[in-house]
Amino acid sequence: MGINFDDIKKKAQDALSKNSGKVEQGLDKASGFAKSKFGDKADKIDNVTQKAKDALHKQTGGGDGGDGGQGGPGGSTGPDGPSGPNGTNGPNGPSGPTGR
Repeated sequence: MGINFDDIKKKAQDALSKNSGKVEQGLDKASGFAKSKFGDKADKIDNVTQKAKDALHKQTGGGDGGDGGQGGPGGSTGPDGPSGPNGTNGPNGPSGPTGR
């Protein structure tokens, strides 16, 4: 009686597929938090976040993730996007100190 790793892998992939939007939101929120603490490393944080999203999309069959979404001020998750300092999940957004 061994562990069926193929079954575990399939269940994990199914869970990711069904909740990829929530996982991506979690990545954005974690990225925003990290940037609020380590703002001087924002470029590296954005890079790692994008790589995680690309891996998520690859695992869930959503393609390679493209190059959109992690841009600069005009990008959806850049400095002024949802996870940036001026976005809804930034330090001044609902989850920040002034959003309570």
